Amino acid sequence: MKVSEILQVKGNILYTVTPDQPLLDAANTMAEKDIGSLVVMEFGDLVGMLTFREVLNALHENAGQIGGGTVRKHMDDHPITVTPDTEVNEVRRIMLEKHARYLPVMNAKTLLGVISFYDVARAVLEAQSFENQMLKAYIRDWPADTPD
Repeated sequence: MKVSEILQVKGNILYTVTPDQPLLDAANTMAEKDIGSLVVMEFGDLVGMLTFREVLNALHENAGQIGGGTVRKHMDDHPITVTPDTEVNEVRRIMLEKHARYLPVMNAKTLLGVISFYDVARAVLEAQSFENQMLKAYIRDWPADTPD
């Protein structure tokens, strides 16, 4: 299974923010939309990711207050990306090794979407469930031994 297949199932809703927006606005968007990440775009290019991890770090740095900083100050400005052709097993490896819960999907310089750890887990579970059903059907229809 490839990343492109996960994106087809997930849909194409994508939430973005600019690096110069206040972190408070970005955090409010994340809370209102019930999402864990925002893609940071500037002049049509991906320049970073803002996840709940960065928001929590800002709260920690500011003694429980979000502070007056911008997204740029807190974002991950070197996010790990994948392509539509990346295999799901590779995505799983990257997410586990890099502790990345969200990965932008890029086709050259074009942002196609973001996949989350949840999206990958759901896709793997559905694929395994399908394989399990196929195996059970195969076993159920196993030809009976005929006497010689």
